[in-house]
Order: sequence, then C-alpha cells, then structure tokens
Amino acid sequence: MQITLQELIKHTGGTHEKGDLDLVLKGFASLDEATSVDISFLGNEKYYKDYLKTQAGVVLIPPGIEQPEGGAALVSVENPSFAFGEVVRLFLEKKNKFSAGIAPSAVVSKDVDLDPKKVSVKAGAVIESGVKIAAGTEIGPNVVIGENVTIGADCKIYANVTIREDCVLGDRVILQPNCVIGSDGYGYELVEGEHKKVDQVGIVLLEDDVEIGANSTIDRARFGKTRIGRGTKVDNLVQIAHNVQTGNHCLIVAQAGIAGSSKLGNYVTLAAQGGISGHLEIGDQAILMGRAAATKNLPGNQIYKGFPARPVKEEQKRIASLSRLPKLLKEVRELKKKLTK
Repeated sequence: MQITLQELIKHTGGTHEKGDLDLVLKGFASLDEATSVDISFLGNEKYYKDYLKTQAGVVLIPPGIEQPEGGAALVSVENPSFAFGEVVRLFLEKKNKFSAGIAPSAVVSKDVDLDPKKVSVKAGAVIESGVKIAAGTEIGPNVVIGENVTIGADCKIYANVTIREDCVLGDRVILQPNCVIGSDGYGYELVEGEHKKVDQVGIVLLEDDVEIGANSTIDRARFGKTRIGRGTKVDNLVQIAHNVQTGNHCLIVAQAGIAGSSKLGNYVTLAAQGGISGHLEIGDQAILMGRAAATKNLPGNQIYKGFPARPVKEEQKRIASLSRLPKLLKEVRELKKKLTK
C-alpha cells in the first residue's frame, strides 16, 4: 500500500506544515528507524532528539513544535500518537482483508446461527450447539466456543481462545491468543476437612469494544454475570475473578488481579501487578499505580500507591519517613550512650 502526503493530511485531519503534497509514502516506523518513504510521529518529548535527525518522509507533530529546516515533511495534529495509530490501522486494513467462510477442518454444529458469507471461521475451530455469531466476526485457528455463546458483530477472536458455555460478547470485541472467557470461578467450601467445589452457574458478559489480552482469564460468575464494561481494555496475563463488575473504559494492565465480587467504576486504571481484594468498590477515575493493592473501598478521582493502597502523596510521605529511620536510629543510639554516661 502507498499513500500521498495530501491523502495522509485528509485521513488524519491534520494541518500541512511543510513538504511536497505529492510525496508518496509506503510504510511507517519509529523516528530513529524510518526511511524517506515512511511515516513517523513525535508523541513524547523524550524522542525530540530523534525527531531533529530523523530520516522519515513525514512526521506527525503536535501543534507549535519547532520545525527544523530541510528534513522530513511535517503535519501537525492534536494527538500525534493516536493519528499515527489511525494511519497504521489504514495500512493494516488494506493488507489484511476480511475473508468470510468456514475452513474445511473447522467443526461447526448444525444449529449454529451464523452466515458463512459474513463470518470467518479458521482451521481447527470448534463451535458447539446453540452458538450465535453476527456478521463481520472472525474466529481464529483452534478457537473453542462452548454451547449457547453469543458473539456480536465485527469481533476478532484470535488463535486458541476458549469461550465457555452461555457467555456473551458484544460488538467489536477483541480476544487475543490463548485467553479464556468463562472458566469456573474459584469457589470452594470447607466441609468435614475437605474443600468441596461450589458450582459456578453464571456467565461472563463482555460489552462492546472490550479487548482482552493474551493469556488472560475471566471467570464466570457463581450466579449472575461477571461483567466487563464497554470499552474496557485488559492487558496480557490478567486474572479477573467471578462476579467482578467493571465500569466503562477501564484499563487493567499486565499481571493485575481482581478478586471476586469487586466493583470498579468508570475509567479506573489498575496498573501492572496491581491487585484488588474481594468485595470492594473502586470509584470512578481512580488510578492504582504499579503493584498497588486495594484492601478497602477506595474513592474515585485519586491516585493510589503501595500496599495497602494509599493516596499517592500520603504513601510518598510514608516512604520518605521510612528512609530516614536508619539515621534516626543512629541518633537515638548516640543519645542513649550520652545519657548512660
């Protein structure tokens, strides 16, 4: 695929700062690796030096940034990183065209509700009885979809994903390779010295525009629904337990874990290796920094850090105080010696 600078400006809605409008661009790359036919972007001041010496054909820049003489063509946009992402998406859509049809080696039950002219089912996939799949959805190689699952339109289910019985996916859901949706919740009762399994009869509901990362697991509810709210993005290697409810547009980052029945508000961020204990409520727009662990309800619109999670300024003061302890202990020992004398 190729695109002219004029077409790029139209696609991004940017402002032409300099460069030949007929310039032909054939790819995309980082500032330090781009060539004269590549599109790049300046989205972080850390890469300003790379911007000044880049060999890119065109750079997407924020408004008001310095424009060195010569060098790359420039297009200013409000959010260069997002605009660059939209350009990459355009290239990928041209390259990876949707191809409907059911592979010969796929196993699809006779009563599955899908239109083979509008749905793609790749080799080795297994789709069990009662499943409904809407138009534009792609089922990757070796995916297993349990009985009575419902999948919305334009979803992308990558290789080796398992979606267990009765779960529901909205439109434009993306499931990265090897994630598991609807595995049993971790529920046991200690009876006469033995851990007896508690049946998990609920489902998982993934609302529109949710993305679940590779090797992440979302447990089905003991009863009712484990719900992942609209637009929420879950990273790789995340565990979400039974009956968890997330609001819309949450970000849950790698190796984070949420225990059973906790509820997250809208736009909550749980950073890498963060944790939330069971039966808690986290308010709208709360941010838990990396390795922060919530052990009680946390109000929204604050940033939290540490274990247990505290407001970040409070935790920073606590850490600063701890760093002074060795010096204080030394001073106490010296005072004790003086008092003894």
